[in-house]
Amino acid sequence: MSTTPTQLNCDIKNIDLADMGKKRIDWANQSMKVLQIIRKEFIKNQPLKGIRISACLHVTAETANLGICLRDGGAEVALCASNPLSTQDDVAASLVRDHGIPVFAIKGEDNDSYYSHILAAIDHKPHFTMDDGADLVTVLHTKRQDALEGVIGGTEETTTGIIRLRAMAKEGVLRYPIVAVNDADTKHLFDNRYGTGQSTIDGIIRATNFLLAGSKFVVAGYGWCGRGLAGRARGAGAQVIVTEVDPTKALEAVMDGFRVMSMNDAAKIGDVFCTVTGNKNVLTKEHFEIMKDGAIISNSGHFNVEIDIPSLEKMSSSKRTTRSFVEEYSLKDGRKINLLGEGRLINLAAAEGHPPSVMDMSFADQALSVDYMVKNYSKLEKTVYRVPEELDKRVARLKLESMGIKIDRLTPEQEEYLAGWSEGT
Repeated sequence: MSTTPTQLNCDIKNIDLADMGKKRIDWANQSMKVLQIIRKEFIKNQPLKGIRISACLHVTAETANLGICLRDGGAEVALCASNPLSTQDDVAASLVRDHGIPVFAIKGEDNDSYYSHILAAIDHKPHFTMDDGADLVTVLHTKRQDALEGVIGGTEETTTGIIRLRAMAKEGVLRYPIVAVNDADTKHLFDNRYGTGQSTIDGIIRATNFLLAGSKFVVAGYGWCGRGLAGRARGAGAQVIVTEVDPTKALEAVMDGFRVMSMNDAAKIGDVFCTVTGNKNVLTKEHFEIMKDGAIISNSGHFNVEIDIPSLEKMSSSKRTTRSFVEEYSLKDGRKINLLGEGRLINLAAAEGHPPSVMDMSFADQALSVDYMVKNYSKLEKTVYRVPEELDKRVARLKLESMGIKIDRLTPEQEEYLAGWSEGT
């Protein structure tokens, strides 16, 4: 592990990048008003004093502000990356130098380094875990069970991670309670829809400089991320096609005005493809075989398994990097397929991830969920919980207040009417 002038144990690219990272953290903080309010409360009340937190999250300016908030609430925080391509190296440097938070993350790290960094975060001996995809929890439960004894709770940021954790809970192997932050309304209705929608388009355009207007843009999956992405692509002038396996979601996409078809049909006509399903092998050999010459394929789901890259490799006679985050695969029949960001989260690989004003709510949910679990962990079973509704509503109210927006309140008469059954026609 590398060290800094303060001899803080960490592994980052270059401490000299910290000046730029500090500016990015400060810029993001300006748009994170709700987290600012919670941070002030944490500074005053110190609800996390003595709590060690190991966080496996995207190391971005927004995440930095969450880490600072938790630290100011009394916690000892260690941070590693939840994706090899999502780290902002200057932000990592500033967290180490300016805030004393040990970080183990380098953009572009290989698979071995990625997992060694997770192990380093576990060496922090956490009482609490924060995860984005459940890799940290999985490593804890498999390779580092020795560190499980002191863990009292955790949070999970993403749909993908929650799927994994619920499977663990169902099998009875989950060793501590976890709050599914992604299930909070102030997270998935906003972060997933507006954050993923905008940042994914941003990543695709930054990587390719491709004109979306007039193109056929294929969105695989119509969950909240897919809804946001489809809407933003349509806003850019693309002809949006949605593929789905869930009939209800497919019907919703139709009613929202999108073309819906199978991926086999979409593969023949699409110009740009983006997977947001949380599943594996959504784009496969059978699709690559019928794609247009020059097709662009990308992923904004958590892991790089949504695109069957090994099959693409086998089908290709050669590949080359034509732009940053663009690999051109030359197929044996002469066609070319362009893979973005190694099939990893394109919104973080080639862009900056979600805007801070959206992450403000997600990370407010994270901070309040940690506070809640520290106070209530002894009452909780070893399973996955939603964010308590009162915390979710509080984040929404604080967000509205920070935007200068006032809403109505129910009168006592209205509350009584909604709670009763006797009044009819």
